[in-house]
Amino acid sequence: MSTENEIFNRAELLLGCEGMKRIASAKVLVMGVGGVGSWCAECLIRTGVRQLTIVDADLVQASNINRQLMATTATIGQVKVDALKERLLQINPNADIHAICKEYNEHTASEFDLDSYDYVVDAIDSLKDKALLILQTTASKAKLFSSMGAALKLDPTKIEVTEFWKVKGDPLAKALRNRFKKNGVFPKRKFKCVYSEERLSYKTEGKGSIAQVTAVFGFMLSSLIINDIINKV
Repeated sequence: MSTENEIFNRAELLLGCEGMKRIASAKVLVMGVGGVGSWCAECLIRTGVRQLTIVDADLVQASNINRQLMATTATIGQVKVDALKERLLQINPNADIHAICKEYNEHTASEFDLDSYDYVVDAIDSLKDKALLILQTTASKAKLFSSMGAALKLDPTKIEVTEFWKVKGDPLAKALRNRFKKNGVFPKRKFKCVYSEERLSYKTEGKGSIAQVTAVFGFMLSSLIINDIINKV
């Protein structure tokens, strides 16, 4: 048995040989590899995804270490996508991982051929850029899964999944819906979101976040993709 076969032996026992082949052939784009996107990317690679593109314009900072997968004291100052790619290739050296150090926005959106992907994960923080990605992806051939706000949350058991227009208690989802309504431009298709209605009982000085929550957001996004692949006839 080859090393790669050994790596995915337990997954294949659960998902089947054909399921693993479909997972390996899926092309996935993870937009934003911070506290949510980094964990999503790792989970996808560990489950057999071999064609992965990761996009983020930032460098690793010390303040990222508490919640971002590739952030350690050894990677401070490195390009985030490069640090994450190095880790992911240590999991599966045969994976085809494209690391793009770039911000997705109105000036760069045309550089991304969303039709070339089967799935797009929206893990962007910026409201404006997030709204653009949602509009562009739902107008493409790719299937979108989106993360709503993971900051100011403590309890991962409160994290849920629902269709975008049905998300409740999330300020980011509300802001996105208001933006779409104000501009009169709406997503072309429905899409599922990972979110939490949790509200802290105390005030904080900023939008703090912890790995116990951001990681679960990422894991749930990856599970949405894997389950979608497996359940396709």
